[in-house]
This record gives sequence, structure tokens and C-alpha cells, in this order.
Amino acid sequence: MSVEESLERSTSAASLAHAQRLSEKIKEKINTSPEEFRVLTGDRPTGNLHLGHYFGSLRNRVELQRKGVETWLVIADFQVITDRDGTGPIRERVRSLATDYLAVGIDPDAAVIFPHSAIPGLNELMLPFLSLVTDAELRRNPTVKAEHEATGGRPLSGLLLTYPVHQAADILFCKANLVPVGKDQLPHLEQARVIADRFEARYGRPTGRETPVFPRPQALLSEGTSILGLDGAKMSKSRGNTIEIGMSADETAKRIKKAVTDSDRHITYDPENRPEVANLLLLASLAQGRPAAEIAAEIGDGGAGTLKKIVTESINEMFAPIRAKRAELAKDPGYVDGIVRRGIEIANERANKTLAEVREALQMVY
Repeated sequence: MSVEESLERSTSAASLAHAQRLSEKIKEKINTSPEEFRVLTGDRPTGNLHLGHYFGSLRNRVELQRKGVETWLVIADFQVITDRDGTGPIRERVRSLATDYLAVGIDPDAAVIFPHSAIPGLNELMLPFLSLVTDAELRRNPTVKAEHEATGGRPLSGLLLTYPVHQAADILFCKANLVPVGKDQLPHLEQARVIADRFEARYGRPTGRETPVFPRPQALLSEGTSILGLDGAKMSKSRGNTIEIGMSADETAKRIKKAVTDSDRHITYDPENRPEVANLLLLASLAQGRPAAEIAAEIGDGGAGTLKKIVTESINEMFAPIRAKRAELAKDPGYVDGIVRRGIEIANERANKTLAEVREALQMVY
């Protein structure tokens, strides 16, 4: 390892430790003063949401909203084409995503759900924001680097290269001050903070304003557990190794029946040496709210068949009310579309106010 790589790793570790400490303080503050926070989070509409999304983030979003935190959910439809040649059935996927949000418990009367392509003011922020970052900074972003490497060095699209800036616009246009993220997403949030700071330093504030135009958003580190796909690989919509939130109980059973395990009939929870078995136990654990090792001990010599039966029953029982609600919502797409249109209206109003402040700071009011 080079000196530069060693220094970068050390800096990243220190940054993560700082983010974890700050995140714990924020969690304490949420319990006493939730009204001080505005959360922005969301997903790309590339397919149906699955268990990884639910246990990794959706459940936490519902809990934050129930505690009284103002919640904004961006459906990042423009970001679908950062690395794809087309949009696919984008309209249906946007509606499906909104339906999933409502089905898992997001309160439509309190949350703002919107696709960012429908918010012109949000996207216009990209122009002044791009003046605040360099080409080298964007290329160092972990997501951009990973995508570039995955293409074998094929030239990046301009949209993919500026992906971190678009994320910053999503966060800053509504003046969100809290973003739930995993540790791998911290660099994106740091980019948003850098843009907020540089805007203040370079362009200042509208006349008479006492605070910066943009708050510095903080990370709420996710405690979501990493779940493997049913084939033992990373859970991915494109691999078909997921259990979608909207799947029927029978479809769920069929998928779990095909899940990869191993040849040892005695079931133990050993993530390092038996990752596929441990992953199924983890799913049962998350669904039942009990330790995975405890479930493994109960199964004992019952083998993979018993394990899969318990996982299937646990997931289907937990998701039965969510799926019932989702099915009901799917019968009334007009209702879901209305929730999204309301979100678009609120988001546009907020974006236009922010953009007016930005233009005044830039002295571009004519």
C-alpha cells in the first residue's frame, strides 16, 4: 500500500468515526426535538423494491416519520439514465415506488413524495453548483469511480460524472438538514456540504439574510443490515435474486425454496463460514425480531428444508398487512398519482423559493 493510499484509508476511518459519533447525537436529539430536522431520502425507479430496501432503509424512514421528523422522498428518475441507454417503463416504476412507500407505512398527509425530473428549480441548481466543483473532485467520488471501472474505462456520460452534484441538488433544494445514509454514501453527503460551504463563501447571501442559503446536511448513519440475495450474491433487482415487497406469498415461497444453502444438515448461524445459511437466518431474525442464533438453535438438525419453511412463514406473516395494503393501493392508481402530484406541487414551491434566494445571491435578478 502506498503512502497516499494509507493516508486516504486513515482519513476515511477518522471521518467515519466522526460521522458515527455525530449520528448518535442526532438520534438522541430526534427523540426530544424531531421538529428541528428535515429528512431527504429516496430511491432510483429501476424496478420494484425488495426486502433489502425494506430492512435497509424503508422501515427506518417510517420510524423517523412516526417520531415527527419532516420527511421528503425523492424518486430519482433522472438518475435512471446516468448509466442506461433508456428509461424503461419509467412512469409505471415511479408509481410502483410511490405505492411501496405508502404500503410500508409512509404517511401521505405528512410526507412529500416527488420525482425530481418534475422539479425544474431543483435541476436548475445544477448550474451554479457545477461552478463550485472540479472535474478531479467528481472523478474521485467512489460511485463515479466504481461505475467508470465497471465499464472498463468507457467514457463517462456527463450525467454520470455529475451524479454527486445532482444528489446535492436533491438534498439542498428543500434545505434538508438530515440524510439517512450508509457508510459508503458518506462521500456524496460530504460533496453536498462542500457545495453548501462554497456557495456561501463565493456568492454569499441575499441582502439582509442572516443565515447561509443552504444548511450543512448531516448524516444519519443507517443501521440497516446488509442482506445477500437468495443466490448468495449481492441482492440486486437485475439478478432476480430478491423478494419484492409486492410479491405474493406463493411467489415468495417459490423463491425461498430455490435459495442457496450448503450440505451441512445441522443449522448454525455462522456468517463467515456459512454465509448463505446465515443470510436466511438473518431474514427470519429480522422478520421475527429475534436473534438469528436463537432461531438456528431451534432448527438444529432440521436441515435446509426446515430453515426455508421458517423463513417463508416469517416473511409472509410479517409482510401480509403490507402486501394487502399495497394490493388495495394498486387498485386505485389515481389515488397514488394524486399523492405524487401533491408532492410535485409542494416541491416546486420550495424549489422556486430556494432558486429565488440563489439568484439574488448571484445578483442575477432582472
